[in-house]
Amino acid sequence: MTHDPGAARPRPSLTPPEFASALAQPRNATPATIAPPATSPAPVQIPTAAAPRRGRTASIWIVGVLVLVLIALVGYFLNALGPGASLIGMLLALVPLIGVLFAVRIVDRWEPEPRSLLVLAVAWGAIAAVGIALGIDLLLSTVFGPATGAREVLQTVVQAPVVEEFAKGLGVFLIFATARRAFDGPVDGIVYGALIGAGFAFTENIQYFAVSFIEGGAAETSVTFFLRGILSPFAHVMFTSVTGFALGLAARRGLSTGQAVGPWLVGLAGAIALHAFWNGSAMFGDFFVLYLTLQVPLFIGFLLGIIALRREESRLTRRRLGDYAAAGWFTPQEVDMLATSTGRKAALAWAQTLRGDRTVLMRTFIADATALAATRQRAITGRDPHAAAEERDLLAKTAATRAAMFAP
Repeated sequence: MTHDPGAARPRPSLTPPEFASALAQPRNATPATIAPPATSPAPVQIPTAAAPRRGRTASIWIVGVLVLVLIALVGYFLNALGPGASLIGMLLALVPLIGVLFAVRIVDRWEPEPRSLLVLAVAWGAIAAVGIALGIDLLLSTVFGPATGAREVLQTVVQAPVVEEFAKGLGVFLIFATARRAFDGPVDGIVYGALIGAGFAFTENIQYFAVSFIEGGAAETSVTFFLRGILSPFAHVMFTSVTGFALGLAARRGLSTGQAVGPWLVGLAGAIALHAFWNGSAMFGDFFVLYLTLQVPLFIGFLLGIIALRREESRLTRRRLGDYAAAGWFTPQEVDMLATSTGRKAALAWAQTLRGDRTVLMRTFIADATALAATRQRAITGRDPHAAAEERDLLAKTAATRAAMFAP
């Protein structure tokens, strides 16, 4: 077994001891030895050279497709619902979207994903996934006619979950395939899946709220808003997060895009099952009873799972930064600070007391150190050929930021 100097360091007494994790990754490669820092301090200046961005941004063709589908969707909504009802639906749909985005931001705060990919995830859900689902629905309606009776039940419980989760899950898979260096593990997959689900729910809510306003005015719109915007804003978020979680496990184990198809299909099956269960509970049973007895506990379990994954990220950060501490790049106290939420809050509070309020520098130091830990993990799993270049850049940046914080 390869020696892991980071894992061998003693844990501080105020934290629980490490234990074997089901999310642990195999070592597929041996990263380069970490060179100790120079004895003479570097100039107090943040390096301008950027690490390679390839594998951290989406392909331009995806953006082009989204623009074309957006134009078609806008035309469809204006023609089918009218500008007034569409505007009312959009304003109401913004309320649950903002709440979901705030919640996802909290989940993503430990190691934030590139902003461009976060925007892409929301856009894919709101535009491409809705376009795919609408296109298939229109095609089936043209071929088989309007859904009534048994076909309506089949459409709600089978067709909608399969088509919608495939359309959303395709977006998660495209991010995995085209921006692999920004897809490090299960939490990343949950973030991308949640944002795609939030985008999809936003556009779907526009349609539901607009139709309710047209057919029943303010009274019916209020009921629809309560059911979809208050009681179940996280439904689509949870469904697609299952697909993202499965791809996150594939990323954590260093699987290639082709090898990840299997885990993606497994995650997709889980998302479809949850979606079908949700739709079926609304159609066949007492929705409010099932909501309280099944959906609420399911959501609580979802939250507890995210908390457990965040703890795993914290442990991984501690181990990888421990490698650099052993080489002299960080002190053990800095590793303790960077690997816990409490330590980070204390560091930001301390930086605020420094001359000129150096909170921004401390935020940069924390972000770069966390990215450094993730970079070394990618090097260990052998799935990032650019890891060495990014490691050098981040080591220089963290050293320079530390010097800037302590400058007189």
